Amino acid sequence: MALRDRNLAWEGCYNVRDLGGHASEDGRETRFGSIIRSDSVRNLSEAGWEALAGHGITTIVDLRIRSELAEDPPRELTVEHVHVPVVPELDSEHWVEIDAIGDAAPDYPAATRSVYLEFLERFRENFARAVVTVARAPAGPLVIHCQGGKDRTGLVVALLLRLAGVSIEDIAADYAQSEANLREESLKWIAEADDEVERARRKRIAVSPPESMVGVLEEVERRYGSVGEYLKRGGATDEDLELARARLIG
Repeated sequence: MALRDRNLAWEGCYNVRDLGGHASEDGRETRFGSIIRSDSVRNLSEAGWEALAGHGITTIVDLRIRSELAEDPPRELTVEHVHVPVVPELDSEHWVEIDAIGDAAPDYPAATRSVYLEFLERFRENFARAVVTVARAPAGPLVIHCQGGKDRTGLVVALLLRLAGVSIEDIAADYAQSEANLREESLKWIAEADDEVERARRKRIAVSPPESMVGVLEEVERRYGSVGEYLKRGGATDEDLELARARLIG
């Protein structure tokens, strides 16, 4: 199934796609209509919310920080909303160190890989909690999102797809689709930067090189043996991992 066939048109969002149709390494295929990845659903128009409801979504797993939630327009949600931040608030001392790691990298792919690995190591329990939340959500389709649906969502989705046996190369190709989906919004965001330093930082953040995700997953498996073992080190149980797999593949 081509990547474009997974893209969903939810008005107000730009980076929505189904995790179905990925081949697993044991010859099976991930299930359509189970897990959707997205940029922030709080940007949806009325028509977009109708599309989300029409997709049968029962749970929204929101990976954003509290300060991002505070900027949301008021709205009564008709589906369960679970807030599972995977990174700390912007005033955390972690960000100075993480930004320095990204700035020191020789190019954008290396910066993305290094920053993602820092996320996964520093906040391992948070990422495990996000996967467990997906695994133990009530029956029915769910959507995972952060702000742009690329970085935090991209990592959680990569962990889920790898648990389901999808190849690292296919996971990286799905991840790379976010850059194209968000290009117009990213260009506006970059243009709004206050100075050249901030503009350069935003250009680095806007990319989603597939080789970065390949490097991340390969390094996680080198360090831990498997994504499953990484998640267990973060607090997930064997039952959690089986439930997460069952969300995507049966």
